[in-house]
Amino acid sequence: MTRITLISRDGCHLCEVAEQTLDRIAPGQWTRVEVGESMELERDYGDRVPVVLLDGKEHGYWRVEEDRLLRDMSRPAGAPRL
Repeated sequence: MTRITLISRDGCHLCEVAEQTLDRIAPGQWTRVEVGESMELERDYGDRVPVVLLDGKEHGYWRVEEDRLLRDMSRPAGAPRL
């Protein structure tokens, strides 16, 4: 099961940086979802892409907080985050 989802938009520079960061720190452990795929995603995240979800919950937006994400990924899915 993929724990990390990146909600992204084609042509978004910050999204490209986030994708590169995830490729570096979590290769093969994340999936990309295009924000324009649904009205719900566009409504919830459209003005904040890129958005990182960990275990289906929002972890951050506009940039990947590497240290925090790696720390939270080391905890079992569903464990409380600090």
